[in-house]
Amino acid sequence: MKVGIDSLTFDVPKLHLPIKILAENRNIEPEKLIKGLGLYKMTFPDVHQDVVTFAANAVYKLIQQEQLNPSEIARIYIGTESGVDSSKPVASYVSALIEQQLGHGALRHCDTLDMTFACIGAVDALQNSLDFIRLNPTKKAIVVAGDTAKYDLDSTGEYTQGAGAIAMLITANPRVISFTQEVGVSSKGVFDFFKPRRSISKNELLNTVDNPEWNGILENEITFYKEQPVFDGQYSNQCYISRITEAYAHYKEITQQNEILFHNWENILMHLPYCFQARRTFIEIYASELKLVEDTKTLSKSPEYLELVHQKIMPSERASGQVGNIYTGSIFLGLLSTLCHHVQNQNEIAGKKLGFIAYGSGSKSKVFEGQIESEWQSVIQNIPLFETLDTSHEIDFETYLALHKKEQKTSIVTPNNEFVLQSIERENPFLLGARYYEFV
Repeated sequence: MKVGIDSLTFDVPKLHLPIKILAENRNIEPEKLIKGLGLYKMTFPDVHQDVVTFAANAVYKLIQQEQLNPSEIARIYIGTESGVDSSKPVASYVSALIEQQLGHGALRHCDTLDMTFACIGAVDALQNSLDFIRLNPTKKAIVVAGDTAKYDLDSTGEYTQGAGAIAMLITANPRVISFTQEVGVSSKGVFDFFKPRRSISKNELLNTVDNPEWNGILENEITFYKEQPVFDGQYSNQCYISRITEAYAHYKEITQQNEILFHNWENILMHLPYCFQARRTFIEIYASELKLVEDTKTLSKSPEYLELVHQKIMPSERASGQVGNIYTGSIFLGLLSTLCHHVQNQNEIAGKKLGFIAYGSGSKSKVFEGQIESEWQSVIQNIPLFETLDTSHEIDFETYLALHKKEQKTSIVTPNNEFVLQSIERENPFLLGARYYEFV
């Protein structure tokens, strides 16, 4: 029995800042980001958007697109590192919002859960749900990969920002792609990228020697959370390379394959923290597989490697350069980009294998394979990925700064036919911080 993705949808911000404008305001040569990293646009959430709205909109589109009966949906599992609560999962928000549209109690018997492991959490959610469907082939599951990738202003990660969600319907006998059960894994506990809880004393914050009650906090320390990560870009890249090469070797070992594995793959899907990350790092696997001893920097410019990039990696980059990083969603945006690319170019890829090389900081990599199914085009041809990205609303640098600093209080683009963040409770002490959403 085959198990995999039967259909998928997406939701991304309607706003973008051209990378050229960001570069000019940061005194960076634009071509370094455009030609060097493959970046053209950086999407950014509007005032009414967050990870919940992106995930809920993607799921609702999927339900409408496939005319799903809510009783068919056994689970909604979400991979994210952008949760809005340390206890209540994004998935519970999403199920409640879907019920607003489909009727109270429509998802009463649907299991909901978030999985967090930096940028690989959605891959974990996918594989968990694949196993669930293998045991329960008559049921259906929805997996969502959704995040907002936000970095400090004027930091080395700023130009990689992005946001959005990909929702995938997981079933037996899927129309788009089926997956094998074998998974190569490499994991190591490191601090290459993380989002710690931080504390500051009341004395320092309030300029007092006492310990007064402050907004219900009796402790002498106030703990706060910051969306932007602590990261070491160079070290993170080293961890990325180490994990993917180890996981790749492990996959070959457990599947007992001695030939060059990537020769079997029509396309290669990797986590893209920026557009050209895959082509810059896959060279390590390429050199190892072919037993080449040349310097990888020189090897990466060889005609043979550039042809591999063009054929196997470039299709996944097309959307990334227009959206930016989506953390857990990046590898699946790459999958959707690849499939839409083949539809656009009238390439028949049914029966072809795709190689997935996932990564999450902290750190872990997983390598696995998927095979394109015969009905894939009937699903993908109706997904307007590139058309949607072409109609994104351009913002100026001042508007971007106001959004980043949360100084902008009204939406730039009026929401229409979508879930929005309506308000955050700031008065009722029993619901302080509760987030309220609605469909408009």
